[in-house]
Amino acid sequence: MAGNMILDKLKGVKTRFEEVGELITRPDIMNDMERYVKLNKEYKALKPIISTYEEYKTLLSNITDAKNILSTEKDEEMREMAKEELDQMLDKVEPLEAEIKILLLPTDPEDDKNAVLEIRAGTGGDEASIFAGDLYRMYAKYCESKGWKMEASSITEGTVGGYKEIILNVKGEGVYGIMKYESGVHRVQRVPQTETQGRVHTSAATVAVLPEADEFDVEIRPEDVKRDEYCSSGPGGQSVNTTYSAIRLTHIPTGIVVTCQDQKSKLKNLDKAMAELRTRLYNLEYQKYLDDISKKRKTMVSSGDRSAKIRTYNYPQGRVTDHRINLTMYNLQGIINGDIEEIIDKLQMAENAERLKASGMS
Repeated sequence: MAGNMILDKLKGVKTRFEEVGELITRPDIMNDMERYVKLNKEYKALKPIISTYEEYKTLLSNITDAKNILSTEKDEEMREMAKEELDQMLDKVEPLEAEIKILLLPTDPEDDKNAVLEIRAGTGGDEASIFAGDLYRMYAKYCESKGWKMEASSITEGTVGGYKEIILNVKGEGVYGIMKYESGVHRVQRVPQTETQGRVHTSAATVAVLPEADEFDVEIRPEDVKRDEYCSSGPGGQSVNTTYSAIRLTHIPTGIVVTCQDQKSKLKNLDKAMAELRTRLYNLEYQKYLDDISKKRKTMVSSGDRSAKIRTYNYPQGRVTDHRINLTMYNLQGIINGDIEEIIDKLQMAENAERLKASGMS
């Protein structure tokens, strides 16, 4: 893409940035909280583009100045200095233009949201539950390294360890945009703790990552929700809380059921259950968007097909393979201990390359 074309696109973005900046200071906008929140998000999303635009504009201006010096300056020492600076600046143009192309791609508006992370044991019996527990610890350590807050809203423990199901809320900067790459079937190949013959078995767990719905994303009518209260219980049905603080919400039109029992306060459990219900209703519509993406992207990166096998963890070989981009890494222990940044970075690069190709900017 020629520099002038990039500048033209960036000028249009700057015009919108200034327009949004003016809108969010207007009293009528500030009184319309839903619109104010949306405009604030747009302003925040445009800021990095504007910052890069200013850097790019300065770079092009400095290149022009250096070329002018070379065309008019007679002093050899000055010419040599100008040529050296020009070479250094020209080396920066292509990487900066590549960065701008990525920034100019339409972003998924959900990427900045918090996320709901669901891990469920799949095929493999007790070993699948143990593996679901391993995945939980992997994500817990990764989230800790990112400075994100993770808390459970629903837990069903396995009979010999791990989890049959665990649902977590993850809060932090841009959580969904990063964690969405983890949705799908994760497969493990190893000798199970429950195996006495020393044979390698294959088990699986399913991970689903959903963008957490904001208060303004979904309107839930009180008459559409049936609310049940019951005593919280732990493994084996033992009573954890003798008061009726656990909450079960049933959304009558869709049949969606959510529960929350991890807080001692009934009101706190109700707030968390309502937030999860909002998220699940929001994701009914968001799924249509994901389905549309998955038809267009061969890699199925961040697609809506959560039944797709995305990654294999092979313990005998110390190998992890991500099947979407044919990536194999021999760092299984590091990865299972939360070091998944490199995998996610490569998935993002693959998706950006595909999006650039589809946009005609590659």
